[in-house]
Amino acid sequence: MENKGSQFAIRWLPSLADFAFLMPIVFLFGRLEGVKTLLGDCDTGWHIRTGEWIVTNHLVPTHDMFSFSKPGGVWFAWEWLSDVIFAGLNGMWGLRGVVLLSILLLCATITALFLVTRRNANPVTAIVVTIVAAVTSSVHWLARPHLFTLLFAILFFAALERVREGQTRWGRVPYLALLPVATILWTNLHGGFFVGIVLVGTHGAGELARMALTADRELRGPAWQRAIRYFECAGACLAASLINPYTYHLHVHLFEYLRDPYASTHIIEFFSLSFHHPVAIFFESMLLLSAVAVFWYARQGRYTESLLLLVFGHLALLAARNIPIFMLVAAPLVAGLVQAWLNRLPELELAEWVRRVAAKYNEIAARTAETDQIPRFHLVSVLGVAVVVALLFAPAPPKKFRAEYDPQSHPAKAIEALKQMREPRIFTNDVWGGYLIWRLYPSDKVFVDGRSDFYGSAFEEKYIDVLNVKYDWERILSGFGVDTILLPTNAPLAGALKESSRWHVVYDDGVALIFRSTKKTAGKSTSVAYQGSGTGRDREVTKTQASDQAITEKKTKT
Repeated sequence: MENKGSQFAIRWLPSLADFAFLMPIVFLFGRLEGVKTLLGDCDTGWHIRTGEWIVTNHLVPTHDMFSFSKPGGVWFAWEWLSDVIFAGLNGMWGLRGVVLLSILLLCATITALFLVTRRNANPVTAIVVTIVAAVTSSVHWLARPHLFTLLFAILFFAALERVREGQTRWGRVPYLALLPVATILWTNLHGGFFVGIVLVGTHGAGELARMALTADRELRGPAWQRAIRYFECAGACLAASLINPYTYHLHVHLFEYLRDPYASTHIIEFFSLSFHHPVAIFFESMLLLSAVAVFWYARQGRYTESLLLLVFGHLALLAARNIPIFMLVAAPLVAGLVQAWLNRLPELELAEWVRRVAAKYNEIAARTAETDQIPRFHLVSVLGVAVVVALLFAPAPPKKFRAEYDPQSHPAKAIEALKQMREPRIFTNDVWGGYLIWRLYPSDKVFVDGRSDFYGSAFEEKYIDVLNVKYDWERILSGFGVDTILLPTNAPLAGALKESSRWHVVYDDGVALIFRSTKKTAGKSTSVAYQGSGTGRDREVTKTQASDQAITEKKTKT
C-alpha cells in the first residue's frame, strides 16, 4: 500500500469511476455526432411544449392540444414530470439545458453501472465490460424521458444486488421498502417503470427456482421466505405505480399499446437491431457471453442471474430500444463470469503463454484495484462537465455542441414560409410533426407526430397509406381538410404531388418541399426558394425501391 504522501497525490488523479463517468461524453462527441445524436428525433420538442402547458395551466393533460386530426382526443402524457423538468430547463437555457441534463443522466447511469459491475469483478475487467455496455446502449441515446428509466433501472438493480448479498438496509431503511417509494417518482417520469417491477419479480422467481431445484431441503425454507419478500416488494411497487394522474388507466393504456403489433412492424426503435449496425458486434459479444453465463450461473444454483439474463436478453432481441436496459442488467453478471475465468486461467492446462498472460493480467488488475480504492477528488469529472458546459453555452459553439435540430434534416428554413400562411392544415411525417409542434405551437396544429400511442394503429395506418401513395391517399387528406403538405425532398409522396394538378410547389430549399392545394394557390405565382439545379431530384423522389421505406418507419415517444 502506498504511503500517506503518495495516497494524497493519487487522490488528485482520475479513478476508473472518473473514466466511466466521462465515457459517454467522450463517445458522444468523439465517435458520434454530439448534440445532433441526442436531438436525433423531434419528440424532445413536444415534450417541452407539454411541460410548458402543464406549468401554465397547473394541470396534467388528459386530452390532446397539439393536433387538428384528433382534436381533444384522450391522451396520456405519461412522462408529465419529465416534461415539466424539460420545460423548466428550456425556459432557463433553451435546448442547451435539456441536452446538458441528458448528458448528465447518461454519465450518472454509466458510472452507477461501473460501480455495480466492480462488485462482481476487479476494476479493470469492470471498466472494460462497462465500456462495451455503454457503447452498445448508444443505439438509444436521445434527449428524451427514457433516460430517467435507464438511471432508475441500474439503481434498482444495484439495490436488489445488495439485498441478495445480505445488505438489506440503506442506513436504517430496508431497500425493499425504498423501491416502492422510488417507483412513484419513476412512474411519473417515464412509462418504463414496469422495468423495476420486472426486476424485483425476477428476483422472486429466481428464489422460487432455487427452492424447487435445490437438493438441500434446509435451503428451501429460506429461499421461500426470500421469494415472498421479493414478491411483496413487486406488488408494493405495482401499487405505488398507481399514484399518477391517470391511476390504473395508465397501466391499461400501456398494456394495450405494447400488445398492439403496429409498433413492432412500423416503428424503427421497436424493430430488432440490424446486425449490420456498427454496435452490433458489441451486442453480439454480450449476448454470447450472456448465453454462457445463463448455464454457468444455473450450475451454481444461482437461478436469479440466469433468469435476469434470459428475460432481458429476450426483450433486447425483440426491440432495439430494450438493448440499453439489457446491457445494464447483463454487464455486472457477465463481468462476474469473465472474472471467474480469468482467476482460473493460470491454473488450467493451457499453453504456457496463455497462463503467463492471464497471471500477469490478474497481477496488474490486483494492483490497480488496490490503488483504485483510494478516495479521489474527481476533479477530472468536474473539469469534463465544465468543458461541456462551456462549449454548449459558448456564443459560437463547435458544430457538435450546437443545441439545435440539424437544419440539414429538419425543415428549419421552411418554418418561416409556413408562418406566412393563414391557418394552414399541414400534413407531414410524424418526425417533422414533432418539429412543427416545437416551432409553431400554439399558432398551428399538426396532423401527426411521434405520439403513436395517442393516434392509434387505425389512424397511423391511414397516415402510412398517404406516405406510401396508396390509391386513396387524396381522399384521406381531403377528409382531414389538409391544404398544405410539408415533405422531405426524397419522400415518395412528393413525386405524386408534383404530378398532381391539385397541388403546387410553393417552397423548395433542398431540404423541405411545401405543397399547397390548387384552391389555396389560385392566382398566385409559385415561389421556389431553392436555387440549385435540382438535377435528378424529380426522378429520385418518385422511387419505389425498398430504400424509400425508411420514410414510413417512425420513432415514437419513450
